[in-house]
Amino acid sequence: MAIFINKETKVIVQGMTGSEGTKHTGRMLKYGTNIVGGVTPGKGGQSALIEGKSLPVFNSVAEAIAATGANASVVFVPPKFAKGAVMDAIDAGLPLVVVITEGIPVHDTAIFYAHAAAKGTTRIIGPNCPGLISPGLSNIGIIPGDITGPGRIGLVSKSGTLTYQMMYELRDFGFSSAVGIGGDPIIGTTHIDCLKAFQDDPDTDAIVMIGEIGGDAEERAAAFIASYVTKPVVGYVAGFTAPEGKTMGHAGAIVSGSSGTAEAKKVALEAAGVKVGKTPSETAALMRAILNG
Repeated sequence: MAIFINKETKVIVQGMTGSEGTKHTGRMLKYGTNIVGGVTPGKGGQSALIEGKSLPVFNSVAEAIAATGANASVVFVPPKFAKGAVMDAIDAGLPLVVVITEGIPVHDTAIFYAHAAAKGTTRIIGPNCPGLISPGLSNIGIIPGDITGPGRIGLVSKSGTLTYQMMYELRDFGFSSAVGIGGDPIIGTTHIDCLKAFQDDPDTDAIVMIGEIGGDAEERAAAFIASYVTKPVVGYVAGFTAPEGKTMGHAGAIVSGSSGTAEAKKVALEAAGVKVGKTPSETAALMRAILNG
């Protein structure tokens, strides 16, 4: 069992014929992800040979779905064209769209996020995220496939690199799924969405949640945990040493006053019963202690 994706998920790669798309399609295929084709407008009818597999290329997501039965896409399209690619996937009714692209204008994200919400059929993960992995089943995006195996921890994270570190530090336990939700101001799938999915997943026993300074997503997640989540949750908030008023890395990571500080988020999470580490390694140790009973 896993959340959002499994062995049967049929994936198309939007932007597969570009350099990043080709490289990561190869990585996903090596992992065993069920990639069934790609979409590059203007190149429909061609095929791409990647990792020994001939993959058909389509002009649109609707054509790809009709030919392959795809039910998920991953977007490796430059920022300028990303909105069009995601809108194409939403209009085609694709259930899952994973947007890896970094640097998409927030205005563009707002448009496709609102379009997805209005249609009600498409879950967007990202943008500016590493994707998601259900170890041993499927890997959609850029998460390294060899740092952990299957297990019973669920992970949701705003940060790509911290996703990888946490998976590596807890590799002896393994993960049911790990979802990198991205750090932009507007994202499609939130901490709360993933927390609910992990709570409802019978094969996830405990949850790691990684947040970062800026906004109030972690505070809202804390309120959700208090009211809905019964499984143990450990947390980490990146940015304990960040100066106030300065944007740090992710576009969404900016602190104003006490709102959005790592300390404020830590207090909110601990009030909801979440054990919060001061470093990623300390957070992993807290989870280790829970799982070792």
